[in-house]
Amino acid sequence: MTPSRQSYHHLDRGLKQTVDWWLIILYLAIALIGCVSIYASIHSSDPSSIFDLNTRSGKQILWLGISLVVDLVILFAINPRIWEVVSSMGYILVLILLVVVIFVSKDVKGSHSWFELGPIKFQPAEVSKITTSLMLAGIMSRPNFKFNSQAGLLSVALVLGLPMLAILGESETGSALVYVGFVFVLYREGLSGWWLALIGLAILLFIFTLVFNWKVTALVLVGICLIYYLYFLKHTRKEARNARRAVLLRVLAVIAGGLMLIFATDFIFNNVLQDHQRGRIEVLLGLKEDPSGVGYNVRQSMIAIGSGGFAGKGFLSGTQTTYGFVPEQSTDFIFCTIGEEWGFLGCIFLLLLYVALISRIVSDADKCREAFTRIYGYCLASCLFMHLFINIGMTIGLMPVIGIPLPMLSYGGSSLLAFSIFIFIFIALYRQENKYF
Repeated sequence: MTPSRQSYHHLDRGLKQTVDWWLIILYLAIALIGCVSIYASIHSSDPSSIFDLNTRSGKQILWLGISLVVDLVILFAINPRIWEVVSSMGYILVLILLVVVIFVSKDVKGSHSWFELGPIKFQPAEVSKITTSLMLAGIMSRPNFKFNSQAGLLSVALVLGLPMLAILGESETGSALVYVGFVFVLYREGLSGWWLALIGLAILLFIFTLVFNWKVTALVLVGICLIYYLYFLKHTRKEARNARRAVLLRVLAVIAGGLMLIFATDFIFNNVLQDHQRGRIEVLLGLKEDPSGVGYNVRQSMIAIGSGGFAGKGFLSGTQTTYGFVPEQSTDFIFCTIGEEWGFLGCIFLLLLYVALISRIVSDADKCREAFTRIYGYCLASCLFMHLFINIGMTIGLMPVIGIPLPMLSYGGSSLLAFSIFIFIFIALYRQENKYF
């Protein structure tokens, strides 16, 4: 029992005061909008009832019902303390599944990431975000954990790196990219802002090397580092020689690491990424035009969103949707259904729901006395933000198409169930903290 737990007074508070009902309302609102949008995206090809279990909308509603039952069990039947206890076991089990699925699953559009159990498909990458968050919260909430120690940094790197590498091995680049969002959790918990700057610089160097050439990128790298060092010299006292020497060594290390990345970019692009991923990046960066090939999905998605105008064409009245111009519209490109039928106002309303959900989670996490609950909340918010940023970014042409669902909105039973569990574990942990004064 941690000191913070010993300080609680044993005065049980009511259900109304302990559960964050706004989180539940926001979750349900997004999920219900998802069911309606999925029906809108498939109604032209299958004009049956929204509740028909033979259609994607009917199946999504069924999965929402299953998710709600699981949510109630998590919230009221399971002791929230169990999640910290089983975090290590769950992490190891899912990590094993992430590796096993590579060898036993079928190839689905170049990806080996799905277990098939009869009519049910299961993607361990979805669950791995939950188990990784629990494991990360468990490690970082230990009293002796310190970021500035080698053991602390190594343990965090392993917890995040192992599932990320396994997911990359499945060719699920989108799911692996979500793990980059965990750096915001680390920053929130005290990691130096240097690491955020280095990640941003690495992305910039990778893009510049593809668009221009290694010489131009090397000059940009040296220029950025030189500007930083001159800025540091200008704002430090002359007596701080040791600090100057340390910063100079850091700058030289960044230049050396940046040059290594620049020279490795061609290898990564041509040997690590798959053909369709390279094609999507090339179209996004304007390196080639392919409106009828890899750029077709994005082009049609942007047409659908743009055609919605300010207030949209109305429910079931979208022409791009009705005539099926946008592939994968009920999954990866569900946002363009919102844009076409409900227009700018509908898009803004949906985004505000997501912003409210993520902000509420962060706000609740900030109030937590338990480090485990706080860190888990930050992990949840980071994963939701990365999914939102990547998915909407690719539907409007700002990100490459890498196949990632919009949380609770895109069609997919395993995705909906995983996000529901993810969110309600936090609600249960937060309720436990508020249960006693």
